[in-house]
Amino acid sequence: MSAKRKPHAAAGPDRAQVLTGATLAAAEILGLSQSGLAQVIGLSAPTVSRMKGGTYRLEEARKEWALAALFVRLYRSLDSMVAGRTADARLWLNSENRAFANRRPVDMIGDVQGLVHVVDYLDAARGRI
Repeated sequence: MSAKRKPHAAAGPDRAQVLTGATLAAAEILGLSQSGLAQVIGLSAPTVSRMKGGTYRLEEARKEWALAALFVRLYRSLDSMVAGRTADARLWLNSENRAFANRRPVDMIGDVQGLVHVVDYLDAARGRI
């Protein structure tokens, strides 16, 4: 009697590929430059350029992974609030906000504390909808 073998599901993209792609897409949609994205996720601008070129993927065991995941969360929250309107998302990110002492969110997300604060704000605002 031979044992039946289950067919293997086709291998999908790996987690690093997915998060790297989502991070780059979010930055492009939000109008963030490569150097701006580099500052947000704690990498050098040349490394972000390699990401864009497909020769570098985010590494799960490094701080860049957590920061990139948080940045994608920021994008997803903001995108849902503006119903996918890219211009509105960019405007919000680049406008002074009283909730942030009249600072622009884009200026805040370059450090971890600011990124967390902006994400927390969006999560709270989204929860009210």
